[in-house]
Amino acid sequence: MTIHVKPERFLLRLPICALLSGVLLSLSGTAVQAASAVITGKDGWLFPAWESLNKVDNPGTARSIGLIKDVQQQLGREKIALVVLVVPMKAPFYAQRLPADQPLSPAVVQRYERLQGDLGKAGLTTLDIKPILQQTEQGKQTAFYRADYHWTAWSAENSADATAKLISGRYRLQGEPGGGAVLGEWFDKRAFGDLASNFLPAIKRKAIGRDIYTVRHQVEKDLLIDDAPAPVQVIGNSFVQPYLGFTQKLSNALDRPVTLTWNPGDVGPWATLLQYLESPDFAQHKPQVIVWQFNEGQFHLGPDAAANWNAKGVTSLSQWHQRIKKALP
Repeated sequence: MTIHVKPERFLLRLPICALLSGVLLSLSGTAVQAASAVITGKDGWLFPAWESLNKVDNPGTARSIGLIKDVQQQLGREKIALVVLVVPMKAPFYAQRLPADQPLSPAVVQRYERLQGDLGKAGLTTLDIKPILQQTEQGKQTAFYRADYHWTAWSAENSADATAKLISGRYRLQGEPGGGAVLGEWFDKRAFGDLASNFLPAIKRKAIGRDIYTVRHQVEKDLLIDDAPAPVQVIGNSFVQPYLGFTQKLSNALDRPVTLTWNPGDVGPWATLLQYLESPDFAQHKPQVIVWQFNEGQFHLGPDAAANWNAKGVTSLSQWHQRIKKALP
């Protein structure tokens, strides 16, 4: 399996990526302090405070869908298909674990289903991940880590398996099967979740405690860059990072090489897509399918969301259209 990792490969050894939206994420025009960036729920469950529990930006969501549709059309002229994956927000999935004084609004509860419907109406190919996460939640398997922003490796792999079925059912990948990733054995590791380690003071972090991360051993030969052409390219954030196994499972299920470009969440999906489309990798080998991953809680934020993306992740709308047009003439 070919994996082009952004940022550098040493991050594969970290249990979880760097801050998703950063300690300095702006919620209301000013930088928040670390302690206020986390909502502490029942039984030590933590939730990111930068994802609103009561407000929905429908105009922003519509704008994002329009931008994605434009990308889909331009990729289509290059005979490249686009699959949009939106990971559901953690808080609605565990609404019963939220503190009593911070309930979810009906609009937030209903947003993911509405978003799936709007993507479908726009003619975009997408995957409804919520039922997959609901099926993942059984016994010791949870859909998200308790004190972490991320979904679990079980959720990542189950979503990747469903993505592979979607791709196989819609597109005829070129070449013969072969070259899929070999999956390593599962193992457990105890670690503080990123919401606890990055945002809580030591005394609160100790009270929350560590979580058990069940992940796979990395198979070294699958992390090496080789010359095998990959028909599928994944673009996303730390939810699809190699540590959690989405790309490896997708490659294994398709039995084809799959490439990956990812960044921490504060870079944003728009800059990460441009990073790939403007790269020599894309110029030299165009995939048949691009899988573009978003998060529900930030889906409404466009390329110009300066208060939310870091400096290199921000692009004005005019620059966005110009760069996409140049990358996809």
